[in-house]
Amino acid sequence: MSETAAKAPGAADERSAHANRWRALVFIALAQLMVVLDATIVNIALPSAQTDLGISDGNRQWVVTAYALAFGGLLLFGGRIADLWGRKRAFVIGLIGFAAASALGGAATTGAMMFGARALQGVFGAMLAPAALSLLAVMFTDAKERAKAFGIYGAIAGGGGAVGFILGGVLTEYLDWRWTFFVNIPFAIVAALGAYFVIREPEGGRNRNPLDIPGVLLSTLGLVSLVYGFTRAESDGWGDTTTVGLFVASAVLLIAFVVTESRVKAPLLPLRVILDRNRGGIYLSLGIAIIAMFGTFLFLTYYLQVIKGFSPIKTGFAFLPMIAGMMIGSTQIGTRLMTRVPARALMGPGFLVAAAGMLVMTQIEIGSSYASTILPAMVLLGLGMGTAFMPAMSLATLGVEPRDAGVASAMVNTSQQVGGAIGTALLNTIAASATTSYIKDHIATAASKPQQQLVQMEGAVHGYANAIWVAVGMLVLAAVVVVGLVNAGRQDTTPVASGDGAEDEMAVPVVAH
Repeated sequence: MSETAAKAPGAADERSAHANRWRALVFIALAQLMVVLDATIVNIALPSAQTDLGISDGNRQWVVTAYALAFGGLLLFGGRIADLWGRKRAFVIGLIGFAAASALGGAATTGAMMFGARALQGVFGAMLAPAALSLLAVMFTDAKERAKAFGIYGAIAGGGGAVGFILGGVLTEYLDWRWTFFVNIPFAIVAALGAYFVIREPEGGRNRNPLDIPGVLLSTLGLVSLVYGFTRAESDGWGDTTTVGLFVASAVLLIAFVVTESRVKAPLLPLRVILDRNRGGIYLSLGIAIIAMFGTFLFLTYYLQVIKGFSPIKTGFAFLPMIAGMMIGSTQIGTRLMTRVPARALMGPGFLVAAAGMLVMTQIEIGSSYASTILPAMVLLGLGMGTAFMPAMSLATLGVEPRDAGVASAMVNTSQQVGGAIGTALLNTIAASATTSYIKDHIATAASKPQQQLVQMEGAVHGYANAIWVAVGMLVLAAVVVVGLVNAGRQDTTPVASGDGAEDEMAVPVVAH
């Protein structure tokens, strides 16, 4: 048999994988949409579910917290599993598990059953999310195609949460809260079947080293302590003994994790992944930006529903301009310019445009109109975040060794999850403190009950505005981090030598300086 003939099957498989990548993107994007939707769709359904299942006010937070703890704590482990088992296998298993957990949540008859279902969703989400992002990283290696693929992914990751408000409102209002869980099942089945038959993962990218068990335990416990600490801070205060204890435990565990990873032969998180200044800068800036974004979603929801009297559905539609802005920023601005200008020339200005949108939002008052204040703020926020997210998602996995693609992708999700937990707790605490102070200073002058109610509403809006000022600062800080740390040039492709000295057939992305 000739050498050419001997190579033909492998070459054919590679051509098939290359040809299928755009169809594969459809199913990867569908899975990502499902995970992002789930983060907000359940919030809309929570009041109805609480009533049906008899969950107390003190325990209702666990519907959100159980998911956040499992998802945030197990992301690094999930990324490592994707590198070990293969991204396609981890992706499909994650989808099936997420669908099963969603079915359990929709069928819940008690609060405990609901909490368990949400924790299971978090476990399988922690496997699914890094597998999806790392599949993109290893399948799209041409710079222009990579830009388009990550543009689509970034738009879905950024805008899907707001779509969840719309879908959650429609399902809860016209069907039943249980459908906010059941709706995940068709998403997951279609994505799993599509992935199984369409995705062809490139060979040779697995990390078959044994699992770093001490690293798994230390990182999981450290991240769970951190996320739960911020959750406790929101409900019980920053000075609460348990809250402080969780932060101290988290610091000790995560320091021990870093020390362990520097010494073990096959670390869960190779320090080379985060010590690269570009990737480290991306993880840090994304986490800081998400602090601002998550808090703003929450405040806008309360402002529109409680202060302006919007219905859940109307509130969801009110977020549409931000989704449109994100899609334009991600697919039109970011995608078109990513291969022409350095990443920081997109990310830095992107975060500053988003900060400008937040700045407009600080001017909200009880009588502010949606068209003159909220609408322009949302458009600017969406455009800025979409423009910044797209190159960030791509650069976070660009140039990483194939065996580390899963864990590098997990770090993107981890920075977002931790940022979201910090943002919700920190900004909520700032808003609550400012509201309490405002009401205390003004309530004495309000003689009648309607005047007192007005003061309380003014206090709430005053609290939102104070917290949004902090969000403006966070986005400016994210821009400073990008400019200071991210020094990569435009993203380009160059063939690189493989381990045997021969040039690889498929170009591997590198960063052009």
